[in-house]
Amino acid sequence: MSNERIKPIVMPKWGLSMSEGKVTGWLKRPGDHVALGDDLLEVETDKITNVVEAGESGVLRRVLGENDTVYPVKALIAVLADPDVSDDEIDAFIAGFVVPAADADADAADATPRYLFAETAAGTIRYATRGEGGPAVLLVHGFGGDLDNWLFSIDALAESATVYALDLPGHGQSTKSVADPSLSGLSAAVLAFMDHVGLAKAHFIGHSMGGAVSMRTALDAPDRVASLSLIASAGLGREIDHGYIQGFVGATSRRDLKPVLETLFADRGLVSRSLIDDLLKYKRLDGVEDALTAISSAMFADGAQSSVLTDLIAAAKTPILVVWGEEDRVIPAAHANALGDAARVAVIPNAGHMVQMEASSKVNALLKDHIGKAA
Repeated sequence: MSNERIKPIVMPKWGLSMSEGKVTGWLKRPGDHVALGDDLLEVETDKITNVVEAGESGVLRRVLGENDTVYPVKALIAVLADPDVSDDEIDAFIAGFVVPAADADADAADATPRYLFAETAAGTIRYATRGEGGPAVLLVHGFGGDLDNWLFSIDALAESATVYALDLPGHGQSTKSVADPSLSGLSAAVLAFMDHVGLAKAHFIGHSMGGAVSMRTALDAPDRVASLSLIASAGLGREIDHGYIQGFVGATSRRDLKPVLETLFADRGLVSRSLIDDLLKYKRLDGVEDALTAISSAMFADGAQSSVLTDLIAAAKTPILVVWGEEDRVIPAAHANALGDAARVAVIPNAGHMVQMEASSKVNALLKDHIGKAA
């Protein structure tokens, strides 16, 4: 029989490709009281290091996950329980713990290829999709990113929506040939992707440059955009850290790239060696340097953002959510208020430009609520 007063903490699954994670440090100790949402421990994956938040409340009665040790996804790494639960009950729970069997929906998700490819008018576009039923959601990453920038969001959003995440042209594993590197050109590529997969309309969630692409799409094809969620978005003001843009485009070594990537996070320690190495591999692919140079020249010329869409998008009738990390060092958090009463705004403390990673639970809750109200 299960004991509902004993709650397992397991190695989480973040994103499409994660199969294991390494415990790098516990932030709570046995005996500590834990509230829902508290930071429990840090885990390093092949993509990034991040914090595991408590999904339940209780007392941390047992820690099984050892530092610097790798565990498979869903492995038991700790136990929460009510204070009056005996040690013998805890021991019996641990001894009898079995990794939960996947349900039918999870089996179907696991059977879905991690990544798919669409042949569009804009070239080959890599994408991933999760979930079934509910509203359609499209995730659009920022400059130099890819669909894995949504690794903490895609499964959470797929609980109540059909979610698509794509690599923009010039990025990830999509075509490196960018025929039109302008905002309108990238928007046209997104629309071509939507046509290919049969998406008549979607709730757009755009990060950084992807926010500007999403806004441009809402202006050019308003019937295709059900709502906008703009995360640390470009297109809401002129200011941007051009040193970050130049540094990312020009970086050719780990030494060059690490401080550039650290600019993205309030907690610089989240930049793992694996993240740096993955981006270096991407940057060394044929055509990437030309693509990034063309896009940065079109969008961030003269050290500023070329396209400011504030007035146009504020006048549109699209429901808008704006989310920002208070410690953003790439685009000022002051831009969060650029749309005034035309948008709902949330500025999250202790998070930087990659707020959807650093404060994923908070951001995902805001996104779900916004999409639910706009659907």
